[in-house]
Amino acid sequence: MTWTQDPIYVSGMLCIFVLMSVWLAKFRGWKALGTPILVILIAAIASNFGIIPTATSGNPVYTGVFMYLAPMGIFIALLEVDLKSLKKAGGPILFMFGIGGLGTIIGVLVAWFLVQPAAEIGSMANAVAGMYTGTYIGGSLNFNAIALSYQVNENADLYAATTVVDNLIGMPWIIATLILPKYLQRFFPRKKLMSADNELQKIKKHEAISMSGMATILGLAFLSLAFSKFVFLAFPQIPEIITLTTLALILAQLPFAKKLSGTHTIGFFLILLFLATIGTLCDLGTLSGIGELAATLFLFVTIIVLIHGLVIFGVGALFKVDWDVIAVASQANVGGNTTALAAAESLDRPDLLIPGVLVGSLGNALGTYAGFFIAGMLG
Repeated sequence: MTWTQDPIYVSGMLCIFVLMSVWLAKFRGWKALGTPILVILIAAIASNFGIIPTATSGNPVYTGVFMYLAPMGIFIALLEVDLKSLKKAGGPILFMFGIGGLGTIIGVLVAWFLVQPAAEIGSMANAVAGMYTGTYIGGSLNFNAIALSYQVNENADLYAATTVVDNLIGMPWIIATLILPKYLQRFFPRKKLMSADNELQKIKKHEAISMSGMATILGLAFLSLAFSKFVFLAFPQIPEIITLTTLALILAQLPFAKKLSGTHTIGFFLILLFLATIGTLCDLGTLSGIGELAATLFLFVTIIVLIHGLVIFGVGALFKVDWDVIAVASQANVGGNTTALAAAESLDRPDLLIPGVLVGSLGNALGTYAGFFIAGMLG
């Protein structure tokens, strides 16, 4: 193991990338991109230049971020949310999430017809189509579930290529959904769903963190994560994120939780670490060694995401839906719970935190079924 792969070094560099993104976001020009986009870009560039390893190298730090820090970030960020936010944003985001899922399925079928991926991929082409259907309806959990079922993971080159292309296309779309609402709102104004009460709940940009507050927040997060794992072991049909989200919702309504200071700072920091790790998944080196297969997958996935985007933003425009709601719904489709929450944070929409995570959880459930359906239909 080289020193650049040392977990302590990698952990330190991820924190530095967060620091750099926060610092850059203070300057004109960079501010328009925002901290979440900057941290993804910085980590992607650093990993491809060998400053830190890419996620495809299997570094334990990245595994830890996905398994523990990202769920903790979701839990902590949700501690500052009032359930009343569901009244206004629940229905519209659920509708747009469904439209986004439909857009993904249309995109897969159109891409299958135009690209004819079976000529390059072979007998596993239908499984790959199912994997991308699942992941662009509810996140990477579905991608891996279908890959394991069809044993795509046993074909090392194909699995590596599908994973890297997924992230290379997914990352620009994350960036696009954070930028588009600002410009679309300027040229095609839409009424914001945020109520007057929620306007008072603006996401806290600056807050003091006491020792007791930090101990309470982290203690609740660790114990809730442990409890959700215990529930999953006892009842495998209940995903861990559902238990974790439910606990966060219950605790967030209690008076002591409303007084906690530091939930935004700690929660968003953990989410930024997750987004930095997403950046390291964009491994250009892996793609360069695969040639024609990579080109086929790249075209296939680009068509899927473009059609998803056209459908969800097109229908949203037709029904005059709040642009921020469309963006968060799309992120719940393409990236899952954590990127949906990051989008709500970045767009300064506390009323969309809970709805984004909830529809992301719904996507985890429905995306796998849709993925298996498409794989079976095209097989």
